Amino acid sequence: MTIFIGGAWPYANGSLHLGHVAALLPGDILARYYRQKGEKVLYVSGSDCNGTPISIRANKEGTTTEAIANRYHQEFTESFRKLGFTYDFYSRTDADHHHKSVQEIFLKLLENGYLYKKTIEQAYCETDQQFLPDRFVEGVCPNCGAKARGDQCDNCSAILDPLDLLEKRCKICGSQPSIKETEHFYFSLSQFQQRLEALVEDAEQENSWRENAISLTQRYLNDGVPDRAATRDLPNGVNVPIPGFEGKKIYVWIEAVSGYLTASREWAKQQNEKIADLWNKETISYYIHGKDNIPFHTIIWPSILMGINNLALPTHIISNEYLTLEKRKIATSQNWAVWVPDMLERYDADSIRYFLTINAPENRDTDFSWREFIYSHNSELLGAYGNFVNRTLKFIEKSYAGTTPIGKIELEIKGKVEVLYKEVGSLIREGQFKKSLEQIFEFVRYANKYFDEQKPWIQINEDKPSCDKTMANCVYIIANLTQLLNPFLPISSDKVKEMLGLKELRWEEIEVLTVHLEEIKPLFERIDVKRIDEELERLNETY
Repeated sequence: MTIFIGGAWPYANGSLHLGHVAALLPGDILARYYRQKGEKVLYVSGSDCNGTPISIRANKEGTTTEAIANRYHQEFTESFRKLGFTYDFYSRTDADHHHKSVQEIFLKLLENGYLYKKTIEQAYCETDQQFLPDRFVEGVCPNCGAKARGDQCDNCSAILDPLDLLEKRCKICGSQPSIKETEHFYFSLSQFQQRLEALVEDAEQENSWRENAISLTQRYLNDGVPDRAATRDLPNGVNVPIPGFEGKKIYVWIEAVSGYLTASREWAKQQNEKIADLWNKETISYYIHGKDNIPFHTIIWPSILMGINNLALPTHIISNEYLTLEKRKIATSQNWAVWVPDMLERYDADSIRYFLTINAPENRDTDFSWREFIYSHNSELLGAYGNFVNRTLKFIEKSYAGTTPIGKIELEIKGKVEVLYKEVGSLIREGQFKKSLEQIFEFVRYANKYFDEQKPWIQINEDKPSCDKTMANCVYIIANLTQLLNPFLPISSDKVKEMLGLKELRWEEIEVLTVHLEEIKPLFERIDVKRIDEELERLNETY
């Protein structure tokens, strides 16, 4: 059985910001946890290099879509590496293998009777002499009256057709587009209505999709799933492999979401594995994304899988709400964002991972504030966890010449650790990452209290056997915390692993540990609180 984890594919048209990381981080937590359990994990994602946003950026900068895609794909890869993300395969949608695989999926849908031709009206810009991709048409949402683009309204989450927009304008030149006829393939989404309803019903019973995914998907299903265009007149993307459709592309909403399967196929080919062994009815699959991507993962992607007779339907949907910044919505066009490459230059990746997990927008929007970020680093990561590790290991270095003493592990401590593996594991599998990390840090606070109550600095002179026992218990706690925290804080877990000489991190209790400690280094540095005002000033200056 495979645990498949698919992280949403970021558009390669601009840098990642903290909102992207908040949405995607659960994927790495899951992958690390399941690997520690010894499960077969396939964790994939990639850069979306074909979408219209890249064409818009290329036009703006007077360069090619390829140059833009290359720049940001490279940047994404580096950012994810520094953040400790452990993708088995991070691909891109302009790769040859992806294009070929998407064309195979398209032909399979056609062969199975789920694609049909239709002459439609489409927005055409007389000034620019081209049919306009959906995102090149802007206007007013007919449902809620907010500003919207042609494919989706971010305000009310409605999936739109550009012709539905009021006050239509061409994004390139601002003129009002005309309407012309053109022939395209349509995907019979309506044929999957009942099967999709059954899928959502199962997810609701098993509580395996986030509440926002279930309610939004039910809303779409209640309205009846309409057929959607499967091809478009687009400037870049995957060519339609049908004679007479030269120059037309497979629509990005089919093509990009298929990346989960195309990346898996390519990985399987490289590893000499069979895709059928990875993607089948037994596969447990997690899809990780923000709430703006819900319908693509709960309606469109399951329909494509059903249409090509692939039985590995989404079992878990981890769809986060939004992360705001200093109580305001992140707005990349106005530079109201904290950019990931910039932040990684100045802050520890584990600090970012910790804050975005403990304040994760799991069930409601949450806020990133510089004050909270810096105070939580200093009080929790450094003050509670880092301090416990450091004071314990430094004490052993000084009083035991760096060799951990032997002593009986107290039943209360042992019991708490056993419960943590069980309960935290269960919470991670359910997608409750915030709660699972809170539970571990509750134990960290208990560990500090235990150290303070035992007073080893007095015990070492007055009752050495008791001091041996105290230190043995503290080392036992640290060794197990290293494993429990590894899915969340892998960089600091690696440091402790090295100091304790641990070979492999597993999801099971480490019982006895007698080692000679390697060089002891602090896990975290204190962040000067003056940085709060500096960061706020920096943010407001660039805005």
